Order: sequence, then C-alpha cells, then structure tokens
Amino acid sequence: MNVISDLADFTLRQAESAQRGVGSLFESRLRLGVTGLNRAGKTVFITSLLANLLERGRMTLLSAEGERRIEAAMLRPQPDPEIPRFEFEEHLAALSGSDPHWPDSTRRISEVRLSLRYQRTGFFGGLTESITGPGILHLDIVDYPGEWLLDLPLLNQNWASWSAEALAAARLPERAAFSGPFLAWADALPEESPVDEMVAKEGARLFAAYLVAARGAGLTAVSPGRFLMPGDLEGSPALTFAPIAGSGGLAGLMADRFEAYKRVVVKPFFRDHFTKIDRQVVLVDALDAIDAGPRAIGDLRKALTDILSCFRHGENGWLAPLMGRRIERLLFAATKVDHIHHSQHDRLEAILRALLRESVEKAAYNGAKVEAMALASLRATVEQTVTEGGESLDCVRGRDPETGAEVAVFPGTLPADPGEIVKAAHDREAGWLSEDYQFMRFAPPVLTGRSGYGPPHLRLDKAAEFLIGDRLT
Repeated sequence: MNVISDLADFTLRQAESAQRGVGSLFESRLRLGVTGLNRAGKTVFITSLLANLLERGRMTLLSAEGERRIEAAMLRPQPDPEIPRFEFEEHLAALSGSDPHWPDSTRRISEVRLSLRYQRTGFFGGLTESITGPGILHLDIVDYPGEWLLDLPLLNQNWASWSAEALAAARLPERAAFSGPFLAWADALPEESPVDEMVAKEGARLFAAYLVAARGAGLTAVSPGRFLMPGDLEGSPALTFAPIAGSGGLAGLMADRFEAYKRVVVKPFFRDHFTKIDRQVVLVDALDAIDAGPRAIGDLRKALTDILSCFRHGENGWLAPLMGRRIERLLFAATKVDHIHHSQHDRLEAILRALLRESVEKAAYNGAKVEAMALASLRATVEQTVTEGGESLDCVRGRDPETGAEVAVFPGTLPADPGEIVKAAHDREAGWLSEDYQFMRFAPPVLTGRSGYGPPHLRLDKAAEFLIGDRLT
C-alpha cells in the first residue's frame, strides 16, 4: 500500500528546510499516549491512524483535512532515541498483504513521529504564515501496554491496603475459577509466617499464574502489570511478592518488595513517560466484556475508574505533587464497532459513557476534556440484511479468523437503556443477553489499494479531530 507520495516528501522537506531559524520556533509538538485494555486493538489503532494521516482520503471529519488545509505528512525520526520505534511498516504489511492477519501485540513501550504540514487559519494565523510559512505539527505517538497504566494507582497505596484489596478481588465470583490455588496457598500461611524465600517464590508464582489466567479470561482490572509481562525483571525480588494477611516476617518481606516494585517499575514509567504525555487514548474492547457478562463489565468498570483516578491533577489530585504536563484531552474508545450493525453503534457509545459517568463526575479535571466514542480502527466487516424465517436480520459479514471464508453473523441487539448494563454489572449478576447478543471476532479484510486512501475505518477521523484537530489551526 502506497502511504505517501514522493512529491509530498519533497514538499515537506523543502518547507522544513526553509523554516529553520525563526520559522522553527513556530513548529509545535504534541505527545499522544495510546494504550489499550485486554485485546482492544492498540497496534491496529496506531497503524491505521498513521496510514490514514499519511493518505487522508478517508479522514474527512478531521477538519483540517476536510478544509483541504493539510498539505503534506511524513514519518520522521523520533525525538527519543532510547525508546524503540513503533514498527509501523511491519504492522501495515501484516494488515495489507494478500493474506492479511492481525499484527502481534506490542508488549513494550515504543514511539513514532508523524509530521504534518498545514495552512493556518484566521487573521493571526495568516499573518504568522506570511512570516514563518505553513504550520508544522510534530505528532509523537507513544505506545505502551495498558497494564502499565493500571499500575499507576499503586503509587497511592501502601502494602496493607493493596494486599487487602488484592485478596478481596481474588475471592470475587468471576475470579474463582483461577484464583483457587493462590488463595489456598495464602489461606494456609500461619498468622505470623516467618521469612522464607522459597515460600515467597511459590506465592509469587501462584499469584502470577492467577493474574495471567484472569487476563486470559477477559478480565480487565488485573495488576500488577509486570506479573503479566515480566521481561528482564522475571525472577527478580521486585516481582517476587504476593498479597497476604498479617504483618512482620514474610508479610514484611512482601511489603518491602511491593515498595521495590513501585520504585523500580511504576515510578520510572510515571516519571519518564506518563508525565510527558499531552493527550491520551484508552482503547476498550467493550463488546467482548459485554459478551462475557455483567461480572466482566463490572471488572471493566473498576479498571476505568482506576484509570480515571490516574488523570486527576491540580489541588484535588493525588498525582499533583509529581505531575509534569497536564493531560489536556482524554479519549476512551470502544473498539471493533464494525462487529455490530450501525443501528447499535449509538447504544455501544451510550454504554461506555454510562460506565464512565460516575468516575468522571467524581474527578476534578481542571479543564481537561474527556470524550467517549465507538470506532473501528480497521473496518473488517460490511453490513448485510439476511432473511430468515420471514424475518429480516441486520447482519455483519466478514472473514472467519480460522478459515478465511466469508461469514454473515447476526450480532443481536444491545439494550436501549445503558442503565440496564450498569445495574447488572454493579450487582455482579451471573449472565445476560444470552439470546439477544452474540460477539464474533473477524479476520482483517483483504484490502484493495486505492491511491490517496488509507485503510477503511469507522470514526477514526472523528477521534483524530478530538485529539489533534485544534492543533491544526
């Protein structure tokens, strides 16, 4: 897939060369953090966003493009050489080849820079442009695992509060299927268990296995995140702890290592990356959670509450003493909306907003803007009406992920009142929608290249307008 013409490359290079000196002072930079919760499609989102900003034929809701003010866009060397580059070209090739497949999820932080050359608006914009030339926005996209974001609330917890909360979570009905071995170990410990490294290692192993199983079952509020992706820290003391009752002895050792985890893992991410982000996208696979039932939705709601607490700043925010830049805009996006019929899109957005409402009302954002929307980073389906038993069904059709064959699915209907889902999630009911809703995953579509057009999507341009539209004026 052609992503940008040689002429656009040359034009942008010439413009940037001419603008060195005084003009370079008027170039702007925006750092956009992108993370996702439990298979929400973060890699696909970033890949499609970049491809569609490079070839903008499908980005009409991005006002600067709708007004034909974006003159050129190109990928540039990233500003932080110590951070791995986001593998855009490899991921785009996976999605656009003759046998397309979803790219592998990234399990580390990465970064990529896209520079946009645009015409300024208004009298002062025109005056500035006459002196410095067209505007240039350097968009630095920072990609990091959602588990890292879910770790940030640990900074506001001590060992005792975290341990009690983690043990209580392990006893929830939706976690009983995989928390049993860990709880059996924790419950068998003496009230004043002595320090024993082998016991600590066994507890950490069982705790990590429980977290991995919970994550695999579709639960979202799962932390500490590095227990799921230990990397170079595997086997280190900072990851050799587990929540237990009691104090002193083994509990004291666990407490020390919990503090080490915060010091070695959480604080460096917060200091080196999170505080430097201007705007943030949190991707949510709400459809999968809805399919899994009220308990999974309740778990997702807790994760969203925890995430929103990370973005409190100002005098009422517990992160205020450490916060560098303010998060100006925060977007929660329910992905894979193409897996349901367009008549259900508004209902999915309403459900996401309902899950967020209570937390948003409690948070003091001091001017930050928060939005929720449903989108598809890469549209994998088309809509089709199927007649069955004399009844017309609004279906979606796409490629079966196992066989690659085209299949049509009736996904059912979501509740018209999002309060039904919120209440059921709050009450942690056992199940719902079994006859009314059906979620199916699809393989990526076989793309046909069209010059000037990025991959097909739903509302990715609307998301871009919220995230960067005001910076292209």
